[in-house]
Amino acid sequence: MQIAVLTFDGFNELDSFVAAAILNRMRPKGWMAHITAPSETVTSMNGVTIHRQQPLEFAAMADAVVIGSGIRTREIANDPAMLARIGLDPKRQLIAAQCSGTLLLAKLGLIGALPACTDLTTKPWVIEAGVSVIDAPFVAHDNVATAGGCLASNYLAAWLIARGASVADAADALHYVAPVGEKQAWVDRAMGVIEPYLDMKASAA
Repeated sequence: MQIAVLTFDGFNELDSFVAAAILNRMRPKGWMAHITAPSETVTSMNGVTIHRQQPLEFAAMADAVVIGSGIRTREIANDPAMLARIGLDPKRQLIAAQCSGTLLLAKLGLIGALPACTDLTTKPWVIEAGVSVIDAPFVAHDNVATAGGCLASNYLAAWLIARGASVADAADALHYVAPVGEKQAWVDRAMGVIEPYLDMKASAA
């Protein structure tokens, strides 16, 4: 499973790095989450500059795509040339968006009238784009999932692993990153959030 973690200038480090780190727990099984960006380097909302691992066009070839948020997402969402570089196909890809990343999904026409999750700042913009926003941390419809809140990265990563591999793999990945002394409770809570949205046939290993 090759995963594009879309990361733009002004990105939120928690969205891109936490999701990528959890997903890369699956590297022994051939998975790889790539920081995917429109330019060679991108700088986060807190001034951290990183080098991309893949160009933005890699999103069209990836098996799964995670769209993180950032302080420039609204600007990106109104840039037709940038949107044209993001080729996504929910019929063959798993697609997950977090916070303002949901706005990009809306602008790409991948949500439609379905309810979605986002952060409180982005909510009015997503509604303006014609999407119904629910007060929840995570929701999924078929191959498209959205989450709201910086610390919801674990829900998106766990959903992708459960869908692309197995529920057991998702629980194992979460267990590794969960706080010591709270691991089982933390895993149970996270899995409880995503399990209602899993295609159990696809997630059975």
